[in-house]
Amino acid sequence: MFYDSVRELPRSTSMPMSEIKSICVYCGSGFGDSPVFAENAAALGRAMAEQDIKLVYGGGNVGLMGTVAQSTLDHGGYVTGIIPDFLKSREKLLDDVQETIVVPDMHTRKRLMFEKADAFVALPGGIGTLEELVEQMTWAQLGRHTKPILMLNTNGFWRPLLTLLAHMREQGFIRPGLELNYLVAERVEDVIPMLEASARRLGLVGNEEMIEQRF
Repeated sequence: MFYDSVRELPRSTSMPMSEIKSICVYCGSGFGDSPVFAENAAALGRAMAEQDIKLVYGGGNVGLMGTVAQSTLDHGGYVTGIIPDFLKSREKLLDDVQETIVVPDMHTRKRLMFEKADAFVALPGGIGTLEELVEQMTWAQLGRHTKPILMLNTNGFWRPLLTLLAHMREQGFIRPGLELNYLVAERVEDVIPMLEASARRLGLVGNEEMIEQRF
């Protein structure tokens, strides 16, 4: 578990008791080695559009990030893409989105993605996806927000990370009082119901509590 102690953390925010209106999706700029990764990304985009949930994502038109965004658009959903200026040519902007925000650096990108989202979902991806996911876990662990965080465990993709987190607990580095708050979904159709259930519960009890679907 790590974080940049110099970086300013977002102000503490709690989920309202209303339903989730926007989800920030972290995912790879590649497709991975199985077609099911893209299939699930497309299915999530469709589900979000059909339930009138806005997508907040990294702004590119490549890999899984392009897939989830295009699927959201194809099914009538609203998409906000946030991309640093230096990545515009590498990740190719998706021109059809309703809102594109070009920012000067990665820190600004992640801050705006945080501010515009009611919840976070991590699909399979690389180092960048992992870093964004772990940063949200860290902010939640430090009490900076209670927004739901979920990993879609397609093909057991996140299993090694879950094993590492369990190892950190066993070795005393995730201590009582600093528990992590995250969800794990095995099926794409469970993502939104799990997020909404978490948001309702957190709104009712007003504190943080780890939810974990173990396997």
